[in-house]
Amino acid sequence: MTKVLRLPDPLSSNLAHLKGSETIAINAEARRLRSLGKDVVDLSVGEPDFDTPAPIAAAGIQAIQKGFTRYPPNIGTADLRQAMATHLSQLSGGRAVDPDRFVVSTGSKQSLFNACFTLFGPKDRVLIPSPAWVSYPQIVHLSRAEPVMVAGDGEWGLKVSVKDLERHTDKLVKGLVLCSPCNPTGSVYTLSELRAIGDWARKHGVWIISDEIYRRIYYGSGAAPSFFDLGDEYLERTVIIYGASKAYAMTGWRIGSAYAPANVAKAMANLQSHTTTGANHPAQLAAAAAFADPKVEQEVVKMTAAFRRRRDRLVERFRTEAPGVEFVEPHGAFYLFFRVDGVGPKGSLTGTRFCERLLGEHGVALVPGAAFGDDRWVRLSYAASDKDIDKGVDRIVRCFADFESGVG
Repeated sequence: MTKVLRLPDPLSSNLAHLKGSETIAINAEARRLRSLGKDVVDLSVGEPDFDTPAPIAAAGIQAIQKGFTRYPPNIGTADLRQAMATHLSQLSGGRAVDPDRFVVSTGSKQSLFNACFTLFGPKDRVLIPSPAWVSYPQIVHLSRAEPVMVAGDGEWGLKVSVKDLERHTDKLVKGLVLCSPCNPTGSVYTLSELRAIGDWARKHGVWIISDEIYRRIYYGSGAAPSFFDLGDEYLERTVIIYGASKAYAMTGWRIGSAYAPANVAKAMANLQSHTTTGANHPAQLAAAAAFADPKVEQEVVKMTAAFRRRRDRLVERFRTEAPGVEFVEPHGAFYLFFRVDGVGPKGSLTGTRFCERLLGEHGVALVPGAAFGDDRWVRLSYAASDKDIDKGVDRIVRCFADFESGVG
């Protein structure tokens, strides 16, 4: 009898919980359908539809022409770290921001990975307010820690309170990943709410990773509230994620950063030295221009005003044309998060089913709430042209009508 040789599983247990990004997959499907000639409106992707402002692009071109094409410093160029420090200091009333506490990475996603991999490990538990961006729990899993989803309050913009966090707190809880302005809901934590969460974290010795990548896309005055707006004691166990991708329309340039206590920044830099090393050199010089050039600031103000106008139009249309559909009114970022389980006679519609039908029959790509931890909801990105947004909403309203009438 021939003995069958069993080969070991070729994949590492490190990937036991890993699955691909749903948002990337949906965007790829929308592109595939478009390539086949289908009329598809893509409102799924979290990417500004604006071109990178001209002064930034020019700085990148000049960097290449001047020979900045060799390895950059592992932690980021001095010019970029100083530009970010000055910029964030200005956003927070002139508070001191140390440029040496930044680690520049290949996008804010890598900055998040560096922070989680540096701070957390086996048996640690990390709280994540839910619904949450798809990569947070995946990155925590990759650090061999356990993500613990904490449901947000529907009456409070799906944000979490200290009471919500306390219910999930035990001796194994070592971290909290917070996003404000929030992807996918557009909710924004007030300064008093951030302070209360900071007090909770200090009480329990918990690390906060505060993802503030959407801070500049805020519909209040100035920038959204930040842990930088609080006293130094709130930064002792906080890592702040920031970057150029969203507000500066630089998603493809891949520049992000983490600001952390000196010992954590050093550890993250050591980790990065064995993974990607320094981020794209010309892109770093372009990002330095983004944070320092007054002309770029004017462009950021214009782009944010456009997002605000689109937000206002969306909210008005949903209230008048889909009055029974619950949604979170966004105060930042560029997402509308709406609930579909109450649509239709049975009241059991899921976000996944709604999105499948919307794309298949009406040609609109959105992201089901299952990607963010709650399949009663759907995320719409209004980082798209006014024409596409209006066309998309027309089709979404027709899809609502189909489910309400029981068609299909």
